[in-house]
Amino acid sequence: MRVVVDLNACEANGVCTGLAPEVFELIDDDRLVVSQQRPHESLRARVEQAVQQCHRQAITLEDQ
Repeated sequence: MRVVVDLNACEANGVCTGLAPEVFELIDDDRLVVSQQRPHESLRARVEQAVQQCHRQAITLEDQ
């Protein structure tokens, strides 16, 4: 799985960082960073929840 974030759509409200902090991080200027673009499969459920909870639908998953 590969995590893709549309940074133009992202509001950086931090919902994803609360659900999967191993994968998503907000840096000092309230900008979202994907710290693990290819997270371990054990994190899939939490990343999928972050995708579903994203208010702007800025997060997508690509299976590779």
